[in-house]
Amino acid sequence: MKSKFLPLIIAVALQCFATTAADAAKPVKSSVQNYINGTMKSDRLWKNAVIAIKAIDDKGKVIAEWNPDFPILTASTMKTVTTGAGLFYLGEDFRFETKVAYTGTINNGTLQGDLFIIGGGDPTLGSADTVAFPIDSIFGVWRDAVANAGINKVNGNIVVDDSFFKREIPASWCWSDIAYDYGCAPSGLTFYENTTKFKLTPGAVPGSKANVEVEYPLLPTLSIENSVVTGEPNSGNNNSYRTQDLSLSGRFYGSIPVNREVIYETNSNKFPHLSCGYEFERFLEKSGINVNGTVEDIQAYNKRMAANPVSAVAAPAVIATTYSPELWKIVLITNRISNNLYAETILKMIDKKLTGNGSYNSALSSIRTILKDSIGVDLWGFRNDDGSGLSRENYVAPNFFCNYYTTMAKSGIFAKFFESLPIPGRPGTLRSVLKNEKEELKSRIHAKSGSLSSVKCYAGYVEMGDSQKREASEKRLIKFAILTNNFDARAAEMMPKIEGFMKALAQYAEKH
Repeated sequence: MKSKFLPLIIAVALQCFATTAADAAKPVKSSVQNYINGTMKSDRLWKNAVIAIKAIDDKGKVIAEWNPDFPILTASTMKTVTTGAGLFYLGEDFRFETKVAYTGTINNGTLQGDLFIIGGGDPTLGSADTVAFPIDSIFGVWRDAVANAGINKVNGNIVVDDSFFKREIPASWCWSDIAYDYGCAPSGLTFYENTTKFKLTPGAVPGSKANVEVEYPLLPTLSIENSVVTGEPNSGNNNSYRTQDLSLSGRFYGSIPVNREVIYETNSNKFPHLSCGYEFERFLEKSGINVNGTVEDIQAYNKRMAANPVSAVAAPAVIATTYSPELWKIVLITNRISNNLYAETILKMIDKKLTGNGSYNSALSSIRTILKDSIGVDLWGFRNDDGSGLSRENYVAPNFFCNYYTTMAKSGIFAKFFESLPIPGRPGTLRSVLKNEKEELKSRIHAKSGSLSSVKCYAGYVEMGDSQKREASEKRLIKFAILTNNFDARAAEMMPKIEGFMKALAQYAEKH
């Protein structure tokens, strides 16, 4: 069977030859290049790795490169492309909307019809993240709208409408990833970042069955196969969770130690819109508004209406609209802590606004359109397969990153984009990077990290000279990307040289 990757391998090999020849003809001279040539290329750890590096200064001068035209796996550095395009196209102050509506008639305080929660893609709805509005406050607005409409009892269902986006998971995501909290695909009605918190309790003695139950949010229709056993004292938490693509079932297996009182696990929820409905129903009933029906998926509702055309009703009447925080705040969280769900939602929202679709097939094309036609970036060396970088079919060359970051630095949204990038030693994914270096040096670096198995990448900016004292639009900036793939070592073994490269960049920037 012919490998689908063979053309890529051949192309990379040819490009490697071309790049090597070009480098030999025009060698780059700088202290950063000296670090690459003398320290990185001589290290045996890099012999079996694929490395692609590029760094240019504020004038566009190349100060470091190593296979700069190589398109290789990016991991979460892809988020800088998604978030930048989102800020540019949607606007810094864009807000996602969620609506509450009803159908039917209200008689003596009783709704003879259905309540609707209509999603608009808000990734922060029900999130415990600090950027999100507390869910009780959101539910409070919805409840007040219901009460103000004269409803104190519902003789119908709560219909949860997630049709704003196509219900799907990227086909290229690893099946093992989609079970965990970092593998949650976006939803038209996201809730609690599309996760479920499980409570695992050991049995009385080793070998006995452990107990597994849903802690939050409610999802009564979820079927859990539990084969977790109780292990010996101090045997460690060795449980695992698996779920299928868009399935209302999951499987826990493995073991938990007998001497652990309780273990909490947060895993993916493929039907978050249902959880939103159940939690809102619970909130209403605590407030004295009873729902006699159940929580109903929009697809089931549409089938019910189609099967009973006589009972067809008018479009739902909207009684409340709530909004997400501004997009720039969502972007800040997306890049600072590398939130996959937020990035994927931004990707789909770009497509929703551009084409009205909200599907992955369309979104991947839409963001390329925005990059090329609106932002003005050459797409050579850019192949995207999702918005977060979780896919192993994203391939980007350092040259693209440098060109993209150069263009972004000239845009009107650059200040917010730049602010979102983590800084070594500060809260975010770069907290432990260059931890023993002086603050002045570390603070020059604003970059996004990216990690997958045998993938370690960094891309972003380094402030030159006195740029730290300047406004974002006036900063002199190095643009860089260092992408490493397929290394035959632990990531911790590769990091000293990667950090050494970024330190060399910062030292160069300090002097220029």
